[in-house]
Amino acid sequence: MATLVRHVTIDSSDAYGLATFWAGVLECSLSDEDQPGDEEALVEAPGVGILFVTVPEKKTRKNRMHFDLQPQERSRDEEVGRLLKLGASLVADRRNADGTGWVTLADPEGNEFCVERSAAERSAVRG
Repeated sequence: MATLVRHVTIDSSDAYGLATFWAGVLECSLSDEDQPGDEEALVEAPGVGILFVTVPEKKTRKNRMHFDLQPQERSRDEEVGRLLKLGASLVADRRNADGTGWVTLADPEGNEFCVERSAAERSAVRG
């Protein structure tokens, strides 16, 4: 059998707090075993879990890897609004007048991620 990715692991200052944010972003749940103050917290996302671990070091540089999110039931702009309300912050707005582009946001600990157009929006621009 091939090797599988079991988790994507992200260092954090507060594993449970950051995992709670990302569970809200992905509309998934945290592992039943995780509690506030735990050194590790797992977001049980479809496909691969996202494991947050508490480390003593703070984030100091731009991410070398990040998530590109594609909303499934909302438009890109609706999703950006929802994520800002959850606690994300705007890093860069790369939306274009023709509907293409993306928005770069950061989670509460400064990890950057992008929000792309939904599949429906991509089809509408091609059509």
